[in-house]
Amino acid sequence: MPETALRVCLKELKRLKKMPQSMPEFALTRNYLDLMVELPWSKSTKDCLDIRAARTLLDNDHYALDKLKRRVLEYLAVRQLKTSLKGPILCFVGPPGVGKTSVGRSIARTLGREFHRIALGGVCDQSDIRGHRRTYVGSMPGRIINGLKTVGVNNPVFLLDEVDKLGKSLQGDPAAALLEVLDPEQNHSFTDHYLNVAFDLSQVLFIATANTTATIPPALLDRMEVLQIPGYTQEERVEIAHRHLIPNQLEQHGLTPQQLHIPQDTTQNIISRYTREAGVRSLERKIGAICRAVAVKVAEDKAAPPEMPIVIDHIALKDILGPPLFEMEVSERLTLPGVALGLAWTPLGGEIMFVEASRMEGDGQLTLTGQLGDVMKESAHLAISWLRTNAKTYQLTNMVGGPDPLEGTDIHLHFPAGAVTKDGPSAGVTIVTCLASLFSGRLVRSDVAMTGEITLRGLVLPVGGIKDKVLAAHRAGVKRVILPKRNEKDLEELPANVRADLDFITAVNLDEVLNTAFDGGFPGASGSTHTHPQLTSKL
Repeated sequence: MPETALRVCLKELKRLKKMPQSMPEFALTRNYLDLMVELPWSKSTKDCLDIRAARTLLDNDHYALDKLKRRVLEYLAVRQLKTSLKGPILCFVGPPGVGKTSVGRSIARTLGREFHRIALGGVCDQSDIRGHRRTYVGSMPGRIINGLKTVGVNNPVFLLDEVDKLGKSLQGDPAAALLEVLDPEQNHSFTDHYLNVAFDLSQVLFIATANTTATIPPALLDRMEVLQIPGYTQEERVEIAHRHLIPNQLEQHGLTPQQLHIPQDTTQNIISRYTREAGVRSLERKIGAICRAVAVKVAEDKAAPPEMPIVIDHIALKDILGPPLFEMEVSERLTLPGVALGLAWTPLGGEIMFVEASRMEGDGQLTLTGQLGDVMKESAHLAISWLRTNAKTYQLTNMVGGPDPLEGTDIHLHFPAGAVTKDGPSAGVTIVTCLASLFSGRLVRSDVAMTGEITLRGLVLPVGGIKDKVLAAHRAGVKRVILPKRNEKDLEELPANVRADLDFITAVNLDEVLNTAFDGGFPGASGSTHTHPQLTSKL
């Protein structure tokens, strides 16, 4: 141990020699000295710095996740050139079930380091991180020091799971206690309250996981390098199922590939009609249900075994999993004026979102339903104001035929899935298109989805979560997506097959949105849209 820690230990040892064993403090001091001796002050593992082997291992463990794997290989390469590199603080942010925790375990295997997971969900006492002072009865060190004692080396991989779900209570704020742990400029002298001696954490590779950055305090987020892990495409899920999920489930249920065969088209059917998620957890549960049904059949018919392998087709799938949970309902629901299809981001990944509008005789009231937040309500008022300002240009009328769309007319805007809270500015263009359809009596194209913030001048501003939203549109069978022009750069992150299947129209103003959303354009709308063929050279 370092000189300062040794001096503290020797001082405590002198006190222990003079102390009667019957004193309660004797056991506390003895436990403290035991911990100080057990801590890995200078014991470390040697990194396996083989870049090719690491790349192969990461590719075998995880399909896709290219950006994340590239960052890990960059760390290994720099570590190979400079051995004294401080451990980075990485934060994997993405929906549940995309593999954040298992990637952390794979990184430890790649480096040849010890791995320790610390679950932070629901932790609301700062002593869990920093430890208790030894003046308390039953005091003990925090989870960081306990983890180092468990792994026995001073350079493990620590996974701080669910860092966005930390709580706060009268016992302090654990997120604030993590600041020293996760600051590369401070953690070389992390002081646990129980030890009261600085411990060097600079060689520990910290990986945090979170579903969203919204609930992480800004000061803590600033100390971490955020790597976004969006949801998987349908093709990636099929590949993951056949590479990892199906073999794992067969092994867990005592089956072999010679007894059960799930074709790729059956897997695609499970993904599109029985699961709607960004990750693969539900898909794994559905595959497990199939394996259990086949296990019953194999165990029952031991005397006269059924013909092997048992192939799961669409009929067998319906018998085992029941009727499909999800249907592609886009074309059916866009059969009336006053309905438009938007794109929303959720912590579980992207989702398609319908906006419905109706009008009736009244005195110009606007009713909003669907558990909307303040920002989304403001988007609705913006859309109404813009359409009223430009009603003459677009030949919009009210129920009595006057020039003001709201004169003698009440408007009701509804966002289905009323039990789900919705907020954010990105529904602005969808609301405008929905109301323009209602006032003009024209149908919105059933193959178009859109996202974007609007202004009173009719400009379309950029929004976030483009990759998740486009993947949701692709899952729903949409063929054309309208995006803000300034989000064009985000299309580079999309997989090649998604870019090939969809037409992207990037719009600068609402004229371009309306021209694209309606067959044959919109009366009075001008402006040229930027279509997908123009993007291909950049992508």
